[in-house]
Amino acid sequence: MTVSTYTGGCQCGAVRFRVRGELKDASICHCRMCQKAFGAYYAPLVSTRGAELVWTRGERKTFRSSNFVERGFCGDCGTPLTYEAPDGVAVAAGAFDDPSLLPPVVQFGTEGKISFVDGLHLLPGHRTEEDAEQAPFVLELVSYQHPDHDTAAWPLETGQ
Repeated sequence: MTVSTYTGGCQCGAVRFRVRGELKDASICHCRMCQKAFGAYYAPLVSTRGAELVWTRGERKTFRSSNFVERGFCGDCGTPLTYEAPDGVAVAAGAFDDPSLLPPVVQFGTEGKISFVDGLHLLPGHRTEEDAEQAPFVLELVSYQHPDHDTAAWPLETGQ
């Protein structure tokens, strides 16, 4: 039997993690606390209950958002990383190196769900480069974001 391993981290690479085990409880939370914590219409989270979560680089900072919950984030770039409650730790789905492996299976906090969220898939979609006429800088954009895989060091030293 093989054990699944997932890796991820923040946008700047200061904080990285590894999860070993089965991740089957990916969710979306619509509550107002999660909206604020993620700066988004909802928070995509993956429960690590029953799996092994190890921080492999750096340390997350935390904010106590309620009497029961702490939220972890990168103190350098601000990337949301965790929802930590008495029943376990959930990791931000987008912080995983391949979030497509972790589709949500349930929604929580639906009392806070913003009405237009269900129609987002109906909006027209455009690739980044299609916006070049209005925002020509997108054609020359160079990402300083950490790559979607583990690195021995970050930022990479010259010559690596």
